[in-house]
Amino acid sequence: MPTPEPQRLTQLLVAWSDGDRAALDELFPLVYDELRQLARRRMRRERQGHTLRTTALVNDAYLRLVDQRQVRWQNRAHFFAIAAQMMRRILVDHARARNYEKRGGGAAHVPLEEAAVLAEGKAAEILALDEALVALAEIDARRARVVELRYFGGLSNEEIAEVLKISPNTVTRDWNMARAWLYQELSGEKEE
Repeated sequence: MPTPEPQRLTQLLVAWSDGDRAALDELFPLVYDELRQLARRRMRRERQGHTLRTTALVNDAYLRLVDQRQVRWQNRAHFFAIAAQMMRRILVDHARARNYEKRGGGAAHVPLEEAAVLAEGKAAEILALDEALVALAEIDARRARVVELRYFGGLSNEEIAEVLKISPNTVTRDWNMARAWLYQELSGEKEE
């Protein structure tokens, strides 16, 4: 399906915000492919054998987006920024659930062959990144948002600039600074 014009998406998003159910029905097929691409890019960063599939991530994110009653959609970039945030939350929740199960919660027995395939390290990485992003948000909320939109959302610098109402150069600076800060935080190489 060809990419719809951003103006048409914005019109549909605004109509949906105003309660037009028909706009939502028309919107879904227009954004579904982009949501799948967003999810696919995000899932490529996950471990092999991840139990959450791209389609499930898209569908779960879409259901959460449809439940957003308080959001006044501004434009396409705003929609995909919120979608990226939803996907982040879904993946973090999934990682937490996997960690809970790994520690005995649920007490389901898994055959040794299946257990050997599962790599819990990635779930721990997602949780560590989430904790580091929360810490970064306490120091600099905008930089944390830039990381979230770029890493989890796959948005370009221009799209992030549009969502955050800052210049693309500021996005680049924020990304570089946040990346350096997160590297130090996650690697344990804190400055003395």
